[in-house]
Amino acid sequence: MLDDLLTAMSGGPWLLVAVFALVLLDSVLVVVPGEIAVTAAGALAASTGDPPLAAVVGVAASAAFCGDALCYAVGRRIGLRRWRWMRHRRVQRAFAWAGARLQRGTATVVFTARFIPFARLAVNLTAGATRVSAVRFLAIAGVAATSWATYQSVIGAAIGALLPDAPLLAVLLSVAAALALGAAIDVITAALTRRRERVTPPRDRRAGDRTTCPRPGTRRGRTDPRP
Repeated sequence: MLDDLLTAMSGGPWLLVAVFALVLLDSVLVVVPGEIAVTAAGALAASTGDPPLAAVVGVAASAAFCGDALCYAVGRRIGLRRWRWMRHRRVQRAFAWAGARLQRGTATVVFTARFIPFARLAVNLTAGATRVSAVRFLAIAGVAATSWATYQSVIGAAIGALLPDAPLLAVLLSVAAALALGAAIDVITAALTRRRERVTPPRDRRAGDRTTCPRPGTRRGRTDPRP
């Protein structure tokens, strides 16, 4: 019965409308399951034939691009301290992290952040606030949105292709796969961040700072060696 209901739903336009809405909201509210919606739609596309997989990719990519562009516009318009949640210490640290990464390489961080929910929000807002070129940002965001939508859809489609007569099971397994991949990305990202923090020397121990590593002939607390 549920399989028949899912088949009927996939044949109408409302599934794609729901995918667009969820992905768009996911760009500004990280708790919205945009990835899950795209992966589930991909599973239905392969399992039932409707909607076409290309339509799922196109709708998801369009929604992701619009959401990222909206965040960029918000950051450019109001900055990073207008609303109370923006001034929270952890959020400000995320903005600082995003700003540093954008200075090192705009294309790399905008592209990779599309696959990491909260990083995506921080990077897009910061890109707008720091006046990254709109043309450059939107071009990168378009490529990133298309890659992300294809990736999420193909995961679901691969599972749906294995279960052509069980759309409900295909959807459930695709949702589980999306959650597992999301959790894996979070773990890998956290591990890389901790590794960078260990490798990067603290500011007071960088070369040229003599307050904690005095040269021979200096007293603790002095910054100039004795004559």
